[in-house]
Amino acid sequence: MTALYEMSDDRSMELPDELLRGTSDVHVHSGPWLKSCPGRLDPFQIAEQAKAAGMKSLVYYDHTMGISNGTSMLVSRQVPGIQIFGGIIMTSVLGGLNPRAVKTALHYGAGAKFVHFGAHCTHFMASHEGSYVDGKPVPFKDQYPKFAEQELSRSIRIPLDGPVPDALAEILGLIAERPDVHLNTGHLSVEEAFRLVDLAIDAGIRKIVVAHPCRGRMTTEQQKQLAAKGVLLEGAVSDWMFHRGLPRTNYYVEREWADEIAGIANSPEFSGIMPWARQIREIGIEHFILGTDYGIRSGPTPVEGMRTLISSLLDLEFKPEEIITMIKGNPGRLLDLES
Repeated sequence: MTALYEMSDDRSMELPDELLRGTSDVHVHSGPWLKSCPGRLDPFQIAEQAKAAGMKSLVYYDHTMGISNGTSMLVSRQVPGIQIFGGIIMTSVLGGLNPRAVKTALHYGAGAKFVHFGAHCTHFMASHEGSYVDGKPVPFKDQYPKFAEQELSRSIRIPLDGPVPDALAEILGLIAERPDVHLNTGHLSVEEAFRLVDLAIDAGIRKIVVAHPCRGRMTTEQQKQLAAKGVLLEGAVSDWMFHRGLPRTNYYVEREWADEIAGIANSPEFSGIMPWARQIREIGIEHFILGTDYGIRSGPTPVEGMRTLISSLLDLEFKPEEIITMIKGNPGRLLDLES
């Protein structure tokens, strides 16, 4: 039996709580929420729980309206003693690849700490989400002409070759001017993510994160190629512990567009905690940042998710110092946190 399956006998019941102190959850869905996709806690409650657990920071996401750094500023004032960051997720609500939205977000509230290239409104996701019809999964684009006409036409895409669109070049330039801001590839296709990473590096961007849904479709070798470029790879508890298939309108207000077939499909190398953990081992913990991706009502709270993450890694024989690297050290450098 390999070391990955063996369990140590020398750790205490309290160790996960001890390791949680001083750490960062780099992916928290804080709300506000759509009524058709309710949250577990409000942004203030999430911060209060994390502060009580001794955590150092949280990174808030708003994948519906797109900008979370206004929320993060308000929460930081109401819940002192923990650092709360927000940023911009480019959405069709904000006009897709919109340089004005990015420029505004960098100066709005506490200022965007990240620029994310789209969640459920990327062309890849909009093409793959859907629901069951007569027991068979059918993408929305094939069920609803309105969806295909209106949503796919304004979804976010990165050109795989040819000239770089002016809007994308301007956005990359805005990020490059701010060394404290990192780029997140979002829910792009694998090919788009590789192209975006190369364009970002050429533009002078030095902090780049490959989002976990995109990474989940990559082979281990592809992830190694990105890691060699200095990119950080994101892992989340939701990669292997999430209520997939529940009908939720992740992004759209139309209830008939509640995704049931989970457009975030993983490669065979990624499905489940064991392949997920093996990839981290093989690629190297120095290349990873870990978070929960929690906040939705049907999932655990973010703090509960972080405890699950730490406990699971301990069961898989990751050493405490290795875990700390991925939930404290690497996120600390990404977010410019003092140790």
